[in-house]
Amino acid sequence: MVIFLVIISLGLFVLLANAGNNEVRTSRWLGPNDAMQPMHPLDEPGLRGEALAQPGLRGRGLPGTERPNGNPLRSPHTVMTQGYGVGTHAPAEVWGAIDLAIDSTGDGRADPEGTWNHPIYATHHGIVKVTPNSYPAGNHVWVTNDAYRTGYAHLAEFAVTTGQFVEAGDLIGFIGSTGMSSGPHLDYQVWVWEHGRWVNVNPLGFGALDGVP
Repeated sequence: MVIFLVIISLGLFVLLANAGNNEVRTSRWLGPNDAMQPMHPLDEPGLRGEALAQPGLRGRGLPGTERPNGNPLRSPHTVMTQGYGVGTHAPAEVWGAIDLAIDSTGDGRADPEGTWNHPIYATHHGIVKVTPNSYPAGNHVWVTNDAYRTGYAHLAEFAVTTGQFVEAGDLIGFIGSTGMSSGPHLDYQVWVWEHGRWVNVNPLGFGALDGVP
């Protein structure tokens, strides 16, 4: 009887120890620069179909999380270093995005040291598509559901894998400077499914700088 109680106690201890271990496991593979894959925002027409094919995608998660909402860096120190539809984000219908970084020094400008490896969070629920070492986006993540898709480019590392379902607020990766990038930042895109095609829209209309003074 004493031995039986000891075994039960040890089993409960192991279960409790594992329940508290929520460490995020990330991919640290960045890939060689000469192996970059060309990638265009509309090169994957089947991605929406893959999302729709996932059982339980509709209605899963918190109410209202189908629509992108909020700052993907979830930091009041976020700064926008390039706006929508200008510079490398033009033309907007193809490359429309905003570039986000961290101002950790409080001078109103992006701080590379404070930006490197800052966590990036999904702004809505959907199915993940990871593209390592693409061009020009570098390490890139799509999150897609039946109505919206968001793109996260130039990551240093991934915290998700292709086919994974994520909720709004889930960690998906860390800021880097992979692909065509002059420094660490997040290139953030929002696309809406309208009239049978993906339409690029301004992320600022979806609260991309929420919580920033």
